[in-house]
Amino acid sequence: MLKGHPKGLYVAFFANMGERFGFYTMVAIFILFLQAKYGMSAAAASQVYGIFMFFVYFFPLLGGLIADRFLGFGKTIGIGLVVMFLGYLLLAMPTPMGQGFVYTVAALGIIALGTGLFKGNLQALVGKMYEEPQYAANRDRAFSIFYMGINVGGMLAPTAAEVVSNWILSKHHFFYNARIPALANQYLKGELNDPSGYLAIAQAQDSTVTLTSLSAFSEKYITALGNSYHYGFGVACISLIISMLIFWGFRKYYQHADYMVGAGNKAKQQPSHVEVLTPAQTRERLIALGLVFFVVIFFWMSFHQSAVTMTYFARDYTQNTVGQATNLWFDLLGLLLIFLAAVSLYFAVKKESKGSLRLAGMVGTVTFAALAWLRYNGYADVNPFTPQKFQHFNPFFIVALTPVVVAIFSWLNRKGKEPSAPRKIGFGMLLTAAAFLVLVAGSLNLPSPKELLGQVAPEQHLVSPYWLITTYLMLTIAELFLSPMGISFVARVAPPQYKGLMQGGWFAATAIGNYLLAVIGYFWMRVPLWALWTMLVVCCLLSAAFIFSIMKRLERVTH
Repeated sequence: MLKGHPKGLYVAFFANMGERFGFYTMVAIFILFLQAKYGMSAAAASQVYGIFMFFVYFFPLLGGLIADRFLGFGKTIGIGLVVMFLGYLLLAMPTPMGQGFVYTVAALGIIALGTGLFKGNLQALVGKMYEEPQYAANRDRAFSIFYMGINVGGMLAPTAAEVVSNWILSKHHFFYNARIPALANQYLKGELNDPSGYLAIAQAQDSTVTLTSLSAFSEKYITALGNSYHYGFGVACISLIISMLIFWGFRKYYQHADYMVGAGNKAKQQPSHVEVLTPAQTRERLIALGLVFFVVIFFWMSFHQSAVTMTYFARDYTQNTVGQATNLWFDLLGLLLIFLAAVSLYFAVKKESKGSLRLAGMVGTVTFAALAWLRYNGYADVNPFTPQKFQHFNPFFIVALTPVVVAIFSWLNRKGKEPSAPRKIGFGMLLTAAAFLVLVAGSLNLPSPKELLGQVAPEQHLVSPYWLITTYLMLTIAELFLSPMGISFVARVAPPQYKGLMQGGWFAATAIGNYLLAVIGYFWMRVPLWALWTMLVVCCLLSAAFIFSIMKRLERVTH
């Protein structure tokens, strides 16, 4: 899996991992932050998040144009890192309860602009490394490895966000309770008719609270929780500094690929391996890319529900405590120990392993399994967790399953049966539809959010976390079929003079999908839960049908 790749891939891998760690630390808590600090409804918070994500993924069009025509990839990426750092720094500054929304909006705009300069151009730079003949055959696998770097950062992010948030809350002598933010904001707005239930919850935090002091408690708790989220955003600043050091410190390993096609005297000499296309070929490729971009809009609209409606579902409809066995899924360290034990076992039993490697595998298996067992035995009988912890499942599954998926595709490739990138995208859409069918089944007997008035469901309606865990697993497999393969397809098919711009086009499609998040979020308080998830199932099935109907056209340009 790691053989036959240029060293520049690993520079991009770690630089991207640091940036994505910061981004997903923010995303893990952002929707909760909006509702807690500003008292936003689910629809309003979804709208803000959707607009932000639209610009995060739309600005790579601008970034690609700047890199293709003016600055080149290296300079544009470096500027993007600095701009993002400034945005996260502004977002991390605490403000009083209900205040600072203007600063939040400004920070989001700066982060979106910096991401636009960074994200698509880094992918384009990776793709250009594989235009050299000795690396070209490994392009798809390279993007799978690169994509795993994104998700190593994303895997660690929710745990980092939770640790920082809980630590700041504890400094104020509070602990997290998912019911309090909505109840506190409703009470302060005079919208809570019977505060007795809320009072009991507040007294669990502070036994001295009375009806007279409930208003003061509400303001104090929301301020503390809001500040805990601000400090969580501050984690991103640290990760951006690390990304800068990696990207600038190891520039020599990717510098050969940092050239502009047709940019006159300012560009480096164009390598001989750069493809020359006729106008008709260029047009055909651009049309094919446009058709793929249209399809992936609906994938990202569905997939990124993880930070919106799936987070609402985690908070309002899912059990917030688990026993020892299930807690293993929510303890990232325990999961990683089991994963490392499995990897060690693989090398211990692999036929090609040499004696020393086999011995190291056996020792690693026993060591990591023992540590996982000790970790497991240290759990309490009842273990609380926060809603954002569900967001570590997707990146963990990406890291764990990428080697498996790459191995399967490599095996199919050797037999001449590996599906084309467009066909993998079609399969990914079908898997996404199947993932949301799981939530349709899990939501059939639940009251709608409208019936609950935006509050957490009563205990008897809280469902097992395995409904969401299963959905995340299936969405991850779909993502591995679709996202790295789609990025590789763009890198392969994009005309040479439009490499950065077309990676920006991929993200522009992602941007539209992310804006459509708000459409689904709009229906959160308006339709039954099963109907909400069914909308996503239908969209994904229609998208899959469309891409399979144009498959021959798409496969023609890949060859």
